[in-house]
Amino acid sequence: MNQEHTENSEKEIIENDVSVEQNQENTEIPPVEMTKEEKLEEELAKEKDKFLRLFAEFENFKKRTAKERIDLFKTANQEVLQAMLPVMDDFDRALVQISKNDITEEQVLLKGVELIHDKLKSTLVSKGLEQVEIKAGDDFNADFAEAITQIPAPSDDLKGKIVDVVEKGYKLGDKIIRFPKVVIGQ
Repeated sequence: MNQEHTENSEKEIIENDVSVEQNQENTEIPPVEMTKEEKLEEELAKEKDKFLRLFAEFENFKKRTAKERIDLFKTANQEVLQAMLPVMDDFDRALVQISKNDITEEQVLLKGVELIHDKLKSTLVSKGLEQVEIKAGDDFNADFAEAITQIPAPSDDLKGKIVDVVEKGYKLGDKIIRFPKVVIGQ
């Protein structure tokens, strides 16, 4: 009987342990119920956060579009000005060829071409076009010029520098729309 009593006692202890565990599972701490006021305050805080984020996003959008609009206005004439650059180059070449002759009739022609050239140049400058200032002897910088060829340097001081400017470069505002084409000394 002692053994039977012991088995019953162990059975009761095990059953009690199981029932205690079940009671603990069933008696979990219930979530704290919020009052209506607290729920409304929490919802208000969430909505306020959403509003602030949306407002900040909208402000960033306004700044971004304003910057894009300014950039667009700065470069709006870019295509037209790029189309005019070969005309400007032709005028430059014509002026060089005409100025080589010393005949007086051609001096009158030279004055006329110079007037037209100056008028075209001033019109393009008024629209924001600027010439990229680069000349022979300057250090070569790939960010501001395009090397079309390399030749042996005429002197040691021209090694790695610009020997000749083949085609002028132009920029519109801060943006280079045509890089100058140069020859570099090797």
